[in-house]
Amino acid sequence: MGQRCSWVQATKCQLLVTSLFGMLLGLSVAILTTITYYEKHFIVISEVLLETNPMRTFLNLVLYAGICLSSLLTIAAILSVIGTWRDLESAMAVGFLCFAVVFCASVQAAYWAITNGTEAEDTMMDVYDLVYEDVRNNSSNNRRQELLNIHETFLCCGKKLQFEEERNIENETCQSEITGTANEDCLQAIHNILKKHMRFVSIVMIITTIIMVYGMILTSFLCFSIHFNNSLDRKDKYVLTG
Repeated sequence: MGQRCSWVQATKCQLLVTSLFGMLLGLSVAILTTITYYEKHFIVISEVLLETNPMRTFLNLVLYAGICLSSLLTIAAILSVIGTWRDLESAMAVGFLCFAVVFCASVQAAYWAITNGTEAEDTMMDVYDLVYEDVRNNSSNNRRQELLNIHETFLCCGKKLQFEEERNIENETCQSEITGTANEDCLQAIHNILKKHMRFVSIVMIITTIIMVYGMILTSFLCFSIHFNNSLDRKDKYVLTG
């Protein structure tokens, strides 16, 4: 019996530490979501005036998903702490459920990254190509200003094409200091920015998956342990009736 109690106490300590990491992870997800939503490279693409700008829809989806994921991580951590501190089976069960939901969301996000990992990059490139072609076809000054804003934000200059007509467009929409220092075109710059950003997202998702699996193991063990103890307590109580 004493050995079993020591196992339970050790599991509780591990769950408290896991819950602390869960709270920090929820804060990290919230910060990463905020950075993504207000990142200047994404904003300049989402602000391009289109009938339906897919980048704006993508950013809104990221914001809602990030808020939900961060909230679930925080709730799971808080419930786990409460369940551990007060031996509440219901709190432990709900904490397990939150860990499981976040785990499923992490797996789904990883699957999306593997199968559709270039969707955001393709969307940004499509928007840039549309603006570039509109300027090439002598579009309005608004389009020209949008292209100039993209070049200034990404520190790039047009596309590496061999036609003089396109080179004239770049001369008109690139600042002289950018033209002299940029070694890559805007499509390559978009690729590099997304690659760097997705590296951080992948790291956070991997850590989230590991912590969620560990949290589910600990909460399920403690949930059954609390239930077993409650059952023993009820068996030890006798009521005498006359």
